[in-house]
Amino acid sequence: MGRGTRLFGVLVILAAAVFLASPCYAFRQDFDQTYAIEPGGSLEVQNVNGTVEVNGWDRNEVEVRAVKTAERREADLARVTIDVAATPHSVAVTTRYPQNDGVEVAVDYSIRIPHGARLQLASTVNGTLRVSGIENVGSLRTINGGIEVYDSAGPVAAHTTNGNVRLELHRVEAGVASAVTTNGSIVLALSPGSHANLEARSLNGDFQSELPLRVEGALQPREVRGKIGRGGGTILLRTVNGGIRVVVLRSTV
Repeated sequence: MGRGTRLFGVLVILAAAVFLASPCYAFRQDFDQTYAIEPGGSLEVQNVNGTVEVNGWDRNEVEVRAVKTAERREADLARVTIDVAATPHSVAVTTRYPQNDGVEVAVDYSIRIPHGARLQLASTVNGTLRVSGIENVGSLRTINGGIEVYDSAGPVAAHTTNGNVRLELHRVEAGVASAVTTNGSIVLALSPGSHANLEARSLNGDFQSELPLRVEGALQPREVRGKIGRGGGTILLRTVNGGIRVVVLRSTV
């Protein structure tokens, strides 16, 4: 066997190994259920490994779609369950993993709820949280992942450790909205003419604002406090390693 033939054989074997190990060919299981909910109802979603995306729509229903994927064994899919507790007033979705026995399974959620419903809680440990078209957003929490909120009014409480936060608020409600991260930047987009009290702190990063900000005091060298417009609901922005930007909300942002 010539050298070229042997090399070709090795490349074929390596290509086959990469093909078999590719995440695109992981074991997969789909979850798709819809639950009726009254106007003004609430949703809670608790995940561990995977993204959570929640979008608003015009139906009085909560549609829960999820994809479970396992990299090693198909049997692992059954060991991670999706529990749903649904009533006419609330829907709670929880991802449950076996205790004291790790399995390499990810669960990615795509959920739709009425525009006027309240997203009480959306959390994950390793994954991104993305929310769009929901007026009433509560607590958003992840550790390793970013948080994105579009077309909302708050009050929003977004908290991550390793990830960026972006909040696009077409209206600032009374109360407190917050974005907190340790390793990541923060972008807050507000409609022109918004009114809010702003407190921003970045220990290792700069602060910039496209909106006029009447500074009332610097609590620390890296902390700014002031009013946007006439002032109103309080917005708290906190990061350690990253910058903070306040920008004008545009249709193309």
